[in-house]
Amino acid sequence: MSKSWSRSGWAGAEMTKDPYAVDMSSHEGPSTEVATTSLTILGNTVREAVDHVEVFPAPANVDLVRFTTDELSSMCPVTRQPDLSHVVIEYQPLEWCVESKSLKLYLWNFRDRAVFAEALAAEIAAEIMETAKPRKVTVTLTQRPRGGIEVQTVASFGH
Repeated sequence: MSKSWSRSGWAGAEMTKDPYAVDMSSHEGPSTEVATTSLTILGNTVREAVDHVEVFPAPANVDLVRFTTDELSSMCPVTRQPDLSHVVIEYQPLEWCVESKSLKLYLWNFRDRAVFAEALAAEIAAEIMETAKPRKVTVTLTQRPRGGIEVQTVASFGH
């Protein structure tokens, strides 16, 4: 099956090769010697949320990884009004690190979900723990104030 490029991406595939992605497979050096063949999102155009994050082998001597975003949205399970949150995801990798583009698309999955802040933080922490299998993961979610009340919840797994 041949593929052709159009403004909407490569025709003939759900996830398409990003025309601006740089092929580092021929680059020499220790930082590019990690196995990335299992990554299906990075370097491809993905226009939908994903159900799980992807991982790659953790480099030596990385003690802590922290992701921070103000762009997490979900819905109130009672009123169905939008909830906007700031989230900090910290984990101590053992063998695997979370690939950031897949994390962005995973978090995008919550935009139409009705979920309380506490359950949302716990679900994100569980995903990181199940997929990356770190020593410890902590998710701190701060829901922007509505009605004058800010909600901050912390969910942790591991030691």
